[in-house]
Amino acid sequence: MELNIEQVSGPNYEMRALITELEAFLAGLYLPEQLHGWPYERLLQPDVKFFLAKRGPRAVGCGGIALFDEFAEVKRMYTIPEERGHGVGQAVMARLEDEARAAGKTWLLLETGHGQDESMRFFEEYGFHPRSYFGQYADMKPLTLATSRFYQKRLAP
Repeated sequence: MELNIEQVSGPNYEMRALITELEAFLAGLYLPEQLHGWPYERLLQPDVKFFLAKRGPRAVGCGGIALFDEFAEVKRMYTIPEERGHGVGQAVMARLEDEARAAGKTWLLLETGHGQDESMRFFEEYGFHPRSYFGQYADMKPLTLATSRFYQKRLAP
């Protein structure tokens, strides 16, 4: 079945279900203070573009970008386990990059955790490089960042 990437325009059950699944997975890896994902409601604000990957009628992945003055940040990227390795992450990331470029951003940044080897491999294979913390993370205490890994990718025009 064909994979479609659809922008979320308002409250959405499928989006909430995927984020809840992602949060449950992350809660098993990190202390509560080491979880930096934005809540569902924050992802619906005008400075965020959020997308669902759908195979037929079923949402199988998601991801968004938060638009800041100098960069865009990947937020809440997730693919359900049975769809991993089938192009969902690549399709979502391609859309996020296109949206960041369209917004005039030259850098795409993200934060992930050291316990997410599969995610880090994906980001590195997709052209992201390790970097130091950025933005709101600069004001966080060392314990909250102990498991964080930060990445960046320069976007070609």
